[in-house]
Amino acid sequence: MAQSELDADVTALLRPFEPDPTETAPQDIRGYHRRTKHAPTRYALGPAFLDWTSQPCPFRRFEGARRIDLPLLDAEPTPPFPGPGRAPAIFDCDALGLFFELAFGLSAWKSFKGSTWALRNNPSSGNLHPTEAYAVIDALDGLGATAGLYHYAPEGHALEERARFAETRILPQGGFLLALTSIPWRESWKYGERAYRYCQLDAGHAIGAAAQAAAALGWSARLLATPSDEEIARLVGLDRADSAHRREGEHPDLLIWIAFDVGEAPETLDLILAAPREWHGAANRLSEDHDAWPVVDLALRQCVKGATSKPPERPNHCLEATFASLPIGSVVRRRRSAQRMDGVATLPRDVFRDMLLATLPGAEPLVAASPWPPGIALLLFVHRVEGVEPGLYLLERDENLGRRLRAAITLDAMTATDLGGVTLKRLRAGSVEKEVTRLSCLQPIAGKGCFAVAMIADFDRALAAEGDFAYRRLHWEAGLIGQALYLWATAAGLDGTGIGCFFDDEVHALLGFSKDQFDFQNLYHFTVGQAVEDPRLLTLPAYPEERRRISR
Repeated sequence: MAQSELDADVTALLRPFEPDPTETAPQDIRGYHRRTKHAPTRYALGPAFLDWTSQPCPFRRFEGARRIDLPLLDAEPTPPFPGPGRAPAIFDCDALGLFFELAFGLSAWKSFKGSTWALRNNPSSGNLHPTEAYAVIDALDGLGATAGLYHYAPEGHALEERARFAETRILPQGGFLLALTSIPWRESWKYGERAYRYCQLDAGHAIGAAAQAAAALGWSARLLATPSDEEIARLVGLDRADSAHRREGEHPDLLIWIAFDVGEAPETLDLILAAPREWHGAANRLSEDHDAWPVVDLALRQCVKGATSKPPERPNHCLEATFASLPIGSVVRRRRSAQRMDGVATLPRDVFRDMLLATLPGAEPLVAASPWPPGIALLLFVHRVEGVEPGLYLLERDENLGRRLRAAITLDAMTATDLGGVTLKRLRAGSVEKEVTRLSCLQPIAGKGCFAVAMIADFDRALAAEGDFAYRRLHWEAGLIGQALYLWATAAGLDGTGIGCFFDDEVHALLGFSKDQFDFQNLYHFTVGQAVEDPRLLTLPAYPEERRRISR
């Protein structure tokens, strides 16, 4: 999961989800963000209790659609992490199967006291998985004689043919389109009004999962900034009555061009949307009962994206791990969200530097997938890193953002710490374990890791320049950074976990920001350390052995 759970003894100290009595219905996305902040004395509004009988099904299916089982190549070798592979893999059903398995497939099943649940290669808040994946692919042997729109079904590692085009080719040569969507009900069932935030963070993690999967094949992933939500909805059929049941609406997130050969992504979707196609299947129902969350619906309407111009291109840079790295497939499938950290492990300085380099703008293969200018700085709570004094540090990630953020912070003079290729600004020396634990909703995991991160967004500036849609893409950037930390921690033999529960304004107060100041806002927390495994949980294979024979 991309968000650790609260311990029972922690939740007992706080009143369960309550609205701020002074807050009316949000008038814009700033109002939504303010309303859904957690505070030391109350949570943002959520369910009074979890109705397990209405828990949403974690798997979307399209009943009546043709199903194509993909080859399962989880025993095949992959390039060393982080990639990319030296030569692009041939685009066929084998390669397509490996891409979808590494990006969105199951990594394992867990079992405890009669309950069994799936884990996936793409993290999710609470393991609820609001993100769905679709692909538009030209005619391909073993898949379809014409171009098609396909939905990925992770529990069976299969594609469902949602629509069949009349033509064999509708895309530019050298790639295919990957669309990501969200089902907010999956998150709001547990997290109430704050669920919209988590859907966007999950989308960011999913971008990173797709980019890493593409790198395993020597391919690349680039998010397309120009399409509108309406265009993406039409592309994948979200405007159709058979796309979802009432109160289980699926919403467009983003579109990614997966390039497996030389060539350019489509400049517009006009020709693809105009191409004749025949639709198949109807969405399954996820819950028998639902709770309405009007504030989440408001946020969805406030952040609708129209067609936009393409951001200026920026240089990207490749990374190499300074430690002996595992194959990409092993890293992706081993990634887990830690529930406890041992509070003992020390992170080598070089590994710490590599992790931070992987979060910088343009870092291949993950962060480079986003085309927008950087809008996130990292506030680092360092506990146990070899050769780095414990304390509070700032990683600016962008010179312009860093200059304005430094001017706004009221802490004492900053001291530069050069790690070799990345420079931190030390804001405070000394232990910060108790402080970050308190700020992260009193969750010990934030203080027991080797370091923790609070992701500070260039909030007002981005919204003023791009409109309310910027709220989404800032969360995507935070999720992308979280995914980079997850994978680099796993590659180094450590663990990570995303923390979506934190006291927003308490973090701002630490930096000297007032409660009413929206120049910068905290969007996400993360921690890296050595996990303490729970021996009570039984781990089962992601897919049955007989399923694997399809690839042989």
